[in-house]
Formats: sequence, structure tokens, C-alpha cells
Amino acid sequence: MVKDEQPVVKLDSLRVAFDDERAVANAGLVLPASLAGRLGLEALVDEAVCLAGRTGGALPGRKVLSLVHGMLAGADSIDDMDVLRAGRTGLVLGHRVLAPSTLGTFLRAFSFGHVRQLDRVLDRALQRAWAAGAGPGEGRLVIDIDSFIGEVCGYQKQGAGYGYTRKLGYHPLLATRAGSAEVLHIRNRKGQANTQRGQERFLDELLARVRRAGATGTILIRADSGFQKEKVFKRLDGQGVLFSIGVKLHKHVRAAIEQIPEQAWQPLADYPDSGEAEIAETTLGRWRLVVRRVRTLGEQQQLFSTWQHFAFQTNRSEPLELVEAEHRAHAVVELAIRDLKDQALAHFPSGNFHANSAWCVIAALAHNLGRWASMIGLPNELPRTARTRRRRLFELPGRLTRTARQWTLHLPARWPWQHDFNQALARIRALPAPG
Repeated sequence: MVKDEQPVVKLDSLRVAFDDERAVANAGLVLPASLAGRLGLEALVDEAVCLAGRTGGALPGRKVLSLVHGMLAGADSIDDMDVLRAGRTGLVLGHRVLAPSTLGTFLRAFSFGHVRQLDRVLDRALQRAWAAGAGPGEGRLVIDIDSFIGEVCGYQKQGAGYGYTRKLGYHPLLATRAGSAEVLHIRNRKGQANTQRGQERFLDELLARVRRAGATGTILIRADSGFQKEKVFKRLDGQGVLFSIGVKLHKHVRAAIEQIPEQAWQPLADYPDSGEAEIAETTLGRWRLVVRRVRTLGEQQQLFSTWQHFAFQTNRSEPLELVEAEHRAHAVVELAIRDLKDQALAHFPSGNFHANSAWCVIAALAHNLGRWASMIGLPNELPRTARTRRRRLFELPGRLTRTARQWTLHLPARWPWQHDFNQALARIRALPAPG
């Protein structure tokens, strides 16, 4: 046999036994768990969330961390949290793991006010993570805002309803940071909530949050036409915030577009060969109106190939091509929504609305902790999807041993991403411990 060659096992004769007390099912969770310790998340939760006197309200910090680490391991329901109690997995998390039934009782203890307290934890955690090296500093901060439908099954979900998509679920508001896909703010809403419900307060809280966290440079907010409102435009402009927000093609908007001279339209060179696109601008009220018109060519074109128009208003003064291209990049918010739905927000596990709202905020915290582990631990790495990061760094099988009072976590030999893992762990451990 060649040295290091792996033997071939006859699968039909392989004996299976679930009896290894030293096994660690998701050993890579030591990365986000170490970062959670450096950020002092458990103490943050204990300080901010007060559930005294409510059933299941004790030890909120430990319970939130149990939920966060379960979500990072791929759990998308309360029962799935039991994955953390396999073998010795709990010993690499820095806290005792609590049973799923205990965590379910804890979530049901939340009221609206307690969810707001939990939201403050997301705020404080963002401040600490950005101070540790994940923030934009004096650079430009681009924020994408959107809403999405979190589908649910069954009719016992309090607050779930049918919105404009005619699908049963909730309708959360979400703000993410372009480039890093961090969740900067999230607010769960009932399923029948209009897209514009609570927007002004959400934006005020969002801007105050990122400025407290250390964003001192220019802020650009991008959104689709669901956020079109003159009051929002004036509020953002009054606070010195740049915006580009889509507009619906109402009669007066179409009239403004029709007034654009034909020679003002500029072709987009980077548009696919299957069609063509042109851009132009005019003004609508006191704001700049940027318009893109597209039509399909070739076999898929209409009998009479007509232009489709897409417009947005902005207070930016940069060249037309740059403003239009950067607004089009707002679509990256869908990648963050995809990652959230690929993790904990695949389901809303409780029948209680406030429990599901708390689950929503904890899911955002778990998502951010995974992103920060990469941003701080591997600052030069390209952004990865949550599933890729989980497979390469978090879902590592391991074995925990102790010799001469020294614990050792044994991970698989020849793991393809062991260098990234070791580099990330070293950088996270180099962060100062919370005071």
C-alpha cells in the first residue's frame, strides 16, 4: 500500500455505533463562539434583556447564544437545536447548551418590548464588531433596504397573513450593508403589513445605529419603489444621506419620461446581447429622475419590440452612468435574504408572533456573527455564501481530548481549508477580551 493511501472499506460490513462521547459534531463553531466571547455577547444580552418574572426568562444570554450557535450549525427550528448536545459539542461553545424545550419556552416569554430590548443587542454587537475591524470607518457606507415574505405553513401562526404575493407569512423589513451582507437592522411585521408601514421610524433607527457604530463617511441608501415617499426623500436629504430609490410609473412619472429628448438616451455597453438598454435623466419635483429603458431582441423579442422603463429618484450629483450602475447593484440585497432563508429564517418556528420576532432578531445576530468571523478572521477573503462558509469552517467534525489538563480539539487531517481556519482563529483570539 502506498504511504498515506486510504484503505477501502466494504460498506456492507461496516459497523455503525453512536457511542463516541468525545466527538464534536460541529467543531468549527469554535470560531464564532470565540468571537462571541470577544464581543461579550452573553453579557450584552443579560444586560439588555430583562425577562424577570416571566416563565423561561432566566439566563437570557446563555439561551440566546444557544440559539445563535444552533443557527450557525444549520438549525432552522427549535427541535434542531439539539444538534449542539451531540457528543462534546457543547464544550467548544463557551457556555452550557440548553434543551430545545427550554429555548422554546424562552422565546414564548418575549413581548414587543422585550423584542426591542433584544434589538438593542444587535445594535451594541454591531458597534463592537465594527470597532474590532469589521466596520467601514471613514469610508462610504452603502445600505440596501428591502422587505421580504417569510413564508409559514399552517394557520396557527399568530400575525401571519396574505400580502401582495398572496403567500401566507410575515413581512419583515430588512437593511443590509452592501459588500459584506451584514444585517444592520431588521423588524418583523405582520403578513398583511404594507411595504411602507413603519419606514420612517425604521430609517431613523437605522441611521442612528450605524453612526453610533462608527460610520463617519458618506452614507448611501438604496431601495426599490416600495420605499418611494416624498417624506422619506426629504428626511434622508435633510440628514445629509444620499439616496437612490425606485419610483412607480404613475401617470406623472410617465409624462416626465416622455419629455426626455430621444438624443438624450445613452446606450449601456455592458447589457447582455439578448437585448439592449439605454439610460437618460430628467427631474421630477426637486429630485433627479434617472431612467433605464430596455427591450429584448432576437428570438425572444415581442412582435413589436417596445421599451420597458425602470426609474428611480436620487439626490446624488455624480455622473449618470455611475449613479445608474450603483443603483442597479441594489439587487445584492436578495443575496442576503437568500442567506437568511438558507439558515434560520427558512421557518418561523413558534405560533406566537413576538416569539417569531425574537427569532428573527436572533437569526440576524447569528448571520452577522458568521459574517464577522470571516471579515475579522479572513479580511482578504472574498464574500462567501452562508452555506459555503458553514461547510468549510463551521461543520467540521472533531474529537475533544484532555491530557495533562490540556484540552485538544482534533480536526480532520488534510482538511482543504485548514489554513483559513487556523488563520481566522488566531486573528479572533488576538482581539482584546471585553472589559
